[in-house]
Amino acid sequence: MTIVDVYEAVTSRRAVRGFTDRPVPKEALERVLSAAAWSPSGSNLQPWRVYVLTGAPLAELKKRALERVAAGDPWDEREYEMYPPDLKSPYRERRSAFGRERYGALGIAREDWEARQRAAAANWDFFGAPAALFCYIDRDMGLPQWADLGMYLQTVMLLLRAEGLHSCPQMAWSVYRKTVAEVIHPPDGLVLFCGMSIGFEDVTVGHVRTGRAPLEETVTFVEDLVRHAHAA
Repeated sequence: MTIVDVYEAVTSRRAVRGFTDRPVPKEALERVLSAAAWSPSGSNLQPWRVYVLTGAPLAELKKRALERVAAGDPWDEREYEMYPPDLKSPYRERRSAFGRERYGALGIAREDWEARQRAAAANWDFFGAPAALFCYIDRDMGLPQWADLGMYLQTVMLLLRAEGLHSCPQMAWSVYRKTVAEVIHPPDGLVLFCGMSIGFEDVTVGHVRTGRAPLEETVTFVEDLVRHAHAA
């Protein structure tokens, strides 16, 4: 483990879609997940339920998922809506820009649906990662507890940076949730939120770092507005 500045961890974290087969030490994952347990959650419910796969179980899941792809099996019915059906501005434009940058970096044209599908299929191989995490939540939990999952998963991803590891959160696994369940056998009553690829980055795989909206688009300093109003 190395000491990583918090700002460095935040800015160096990104969705990596190319990993080496170098094994991830179990001790590193235990350190990360033990520390991540201190993530905030309302009334300390800690609503996350996590499963970690490596080795033969992970290989079996990859095999089953890729077999579904090859057979053209339809996706499992979604248990939550990944995005609103009619995204309004500016979210619609941000999502479109992400798609252009993501597939443009792979040399895939917007109209080349088949190539886009092949690229998306890399999800089911965890982009070559040797470790994977699945995060579930109890079906009875509400929106605030789903927000707790986000804080927990962000904490996990930042701690992985301190271990020299990268990650890629994948909501895509929610549409293959039945295949995941065949391998890890979660108890009834849990909803699969996402998977996460974990490993050492393959630096030979090209990528484009997607940008972020300027601060003034997402943040309002109310105190400053009040001060300016008094000055006027």
